Amino acid sequence: MIPIQSKLPGIATTIFTVMSKLAAAHKAINLSQGFPDFDCDPELVNRVTAAMKNGANQYAPMAGTVELREVITRKTENLYGAIYHPESEITITAGGSQAIFTALAAVINAGDEVIIFEPAYDSYAPTIKLLGGLVKSYELIPPNYDIDWELVKKLFSARTKMIILNSPQNPTGRMLTESDITALTKLVKGTDVLILSDEVYEHIVYDGQKHLSMASYPELKERSFVVASFGKLLHTTGWKLGYCMAPDYLMKEFRKVHQFNVFSVNTPMQLGIANYISDSSKYDDLSSFFQQKRDAFRGMLLETKFKLLPCNGSYFQCVTYADIADTNDKEMAIKLVEDFGVASIPVSAFYIRNTDYKVLRFCFAKKESTLNEAVNRLMKL
Repeated sequence: MIPIQSKLPGIATTIFTVMSKLAAAHKAINLSQGFPDFDCDPELVNRVTAAMKNGANQYAPMAGTVELREVITRKTENLYGAIYHPESEITITAGGSQAIFTALAAVINAGDEVIIFEPAYDSYAPTIKLLGGLVKSYELIPPNYDIDWELVKKLFSARTKMIILNSPQNPTGRMLTESDITALTKLVKGTDVLILSDEVYEHIVYDGQKHLSMASYPELKERSFVVASFGKLLHTTGWKLGYCMAPDYLMKEFRKVHQFNVFSVNTPMQLGIANYISDSSKYDDLSSFFQQKRDAFRGMLLETKFKLLPCNGSYFQCVTYADIADTNDKEMAIKLVEDFGVASIPVSAFYIRNTDYKVLRFCFAKKESTLNEAVNRLMKL
């Protein structure tokens, strides 16, 4: 064996892979990983298939097909009043995670500090470390996971390069508010701090709330990479197709990395999706679709011993079991799989520091029958 020095010595297999493998071994209902157990619209499959049959089976342009980039331009202008030029400010990526990695790789140098809000999507911190950057984490506290921007300000230093935001947030379902946006704008004004805004759940918001995109605010837009995902939008997480939007000067740097990372992504899927979502009704009803699932799932969980935490967006529901057991959340998640046949994610996996808030995350992007059976099993706890 040849000795090597690991660039990520403290990183093991992700908790998502661990819990899904455990779920399969115990034939448990998998509410851990964030993907649907129902099919996407057959019409979408037909449109992708038609693109294949029409010969669109070679490399797409590096930035993505012009058809899809133009649809994204129209979609973003209609939703957020923001214009991104399809030629120079939009790039199609192999999912949201690749867009996040590429944005960070494009601008983070050794010693740069990046502020993240934890619990945070698990790719942020390792990618920053891989690039030689330093993670400065702000710890959000359940149940509401509110942000004290005066405390965030104290994390700033001369080496602060970027803030990563995720709204609606995975795993908490928290959404940025107008007061958050006001505080953020004040905080970065007059600085060179960039923003990476992970907005992959932009269409999954509840109770009549509005998703607040960095694209909507000119003073934030000019310093932001905005990341989105077709997997969440179209129930096609396995297709791994997303995109990044950014001002021309940032997108130039993004594409320098993108071209040597994946170069370009799946051509027929890009064309099929462009054709499919040119009609906005394909995503207009997504919030109501998932709100029905959220409301039903929360109603069912009220019959268990768990206490519900707020869920304002995303398709994840967090619960606390503090009144049920004193064990840590990873042990509790394993217990639910082994003894009750339901897989969840321990939320401590989304923190760098060892925490013990006794919170689990369930994914409710599932068939009604799946959720019913999962809760029936949880009621035995």
